[in-house]
Amino acid sequence: MAIPVVSFGLPILETGISILRRLINGRPVFAGDREHIHHKLLERGLTHRQVVIVLYAVSGLFAMLSLFLLWPGGTTLGLVLVVVGCGIWVGVQHLGYIEFGELRRVAVRTMEQPQVFVNNMAIRRALGELKVARDYEQVCRIVKAAFESNDFDSVEWKLENSAWGNRGFLLLPQRPELLEFRWQRAPERAANGSLPSWRLQLDLQTGKGVLLGHMMLFRLYSRGRCNWISIC
Repeated sequence: MAIPVVSFGLPILETGISILRRLINGRPVFAGDREHIHHKLLERGLTHRQVVIVLYAVSGLFAMLSLFLLWPGGTTLGLVLVVVGCGIWVGVQHLGYIEFGELRRVAVRTMEQPQVFVNNMAIRRALGELKVARDYEQVCRIVKAAFESNDFDSVEWKLENSAWGNRGFLLLPQRPELLEFRWQRAPERAANGSLPSWRLQLDLQTGKGVLLGHMMLFRLYSRGRCNWISIC
């Protein structure tokens, strides 16, 4: 049964990709679009003649691979399926379907879930400790310990000068020179402004809505780490 499936690999692949794309996008399966394989090849700068030649060549390759299955055997079948699978994977990647890029991103997020769990637990633990903090120095220690356990590269805040005069707020610093706080995982990297990064600024407010200052979260991009943080 593998022989006809491999022989008609191109139309089967085209149909499967079209159905999967439309399901991912939430569109009707039988709705037309201009994102078929030949459309993608045209977008890459090929002429109609070149597209036809490429599709004929791919169909011929599938047919040639199916000839190997005339001599059935576990090794032969496995080798053919591996070659076909690798070819399909490489080809689909070069066609640039954004739907499959999104699937790859979801797969990466799934594999990164253990680290997300660690990040969330560090933040939740810090929130519980902050509720019973008795002074400003303890707040700084709790925040530092929390961010040492997650993927952020730097955290800092700056309190307004007017906030220091509000002595009714228990967790304000005792000295005006402590209005600024900064923690960095790798100071030499964080200090380099040329590195790609993102920042998130949060307002620091009292329970009555009085603005005390601002808090900044800093995150470096890199190829070897996930570039998103999940905090619930």
